[in-house]
Amino acid sequence: MQDLVAPAMTTLGLTAVGGYLLGSIPFGVILTRAAGAGDVRKIGSGNIGATNVLRTGRKDLALATLLLDAGKGAAALLIARWLFDNDGAAALAGGAAFLGHLFPVWLGFKGGKGVATFFGLMIAAWWPLGLVAAAIWLVTAALFRMSSLSALVAAAATPVLSLLPIAVLGLPTPLPITLLAAFAALLIWVRHHENIGRLLKGTEPRIGAKAA
Repeated sequence: MQDLVAPAMTTLGLTAVGGYLLGSIPFGVILTRAAGAGDVRKIGSGNIGATNVLRTGRKDLALATLLLDAGKGAAALLIARWLFDNDGAAALAGGAAFLGHLFPVWLGFKGGKGVATFFGLMIAAWWPLGLVAAAIWLVTAALFRMSSLSALVAAAATPVLSLLPIAVLGLPTPLPITLLAAFAALLIWVRHHENIGRLLKGTEPRIGAKAA
């Protein structure tokens, strides 16, 4: 029995490490530096995600950061699913990639807030759930013009949406994906604690506000 368990645990450990390292790639920092837009960590909120990259005034860099941050989460999950044909292993790799984005080893464990990576994970994991979550973000952003509020609403709604009847999302969401959504949503709320404070005070900046 031990001979069977040890390789399995080793494989899962390697899956988690691989997902974490992929998620740790700080595309926002890499792109802004390569384009001569400065260090995004010293601009606006100091966050390495697409919303703060947008505050450099470079919409192209913000879009690229958004797509790459979403893509690395999706890639980690899809690679694990392809290798193991198992939603549990896919959720493990995806969750590790999400942690890598939030706490990247290359930046002293000071990373982003995970919103783009979250959507990449959800779309790759269970596309009906991911698309509905993205639609919630878009509607909230259109109404209130605040990225943080949109992220908080979409993140909180996603685990709940995953539990809705089959008729709503087309198919039942696998349990590991629901757990991944809940895990990521909790961390998004924790990472947005400063934004929540500003939202309550009415001082949260709106989408597109350029840093001085």
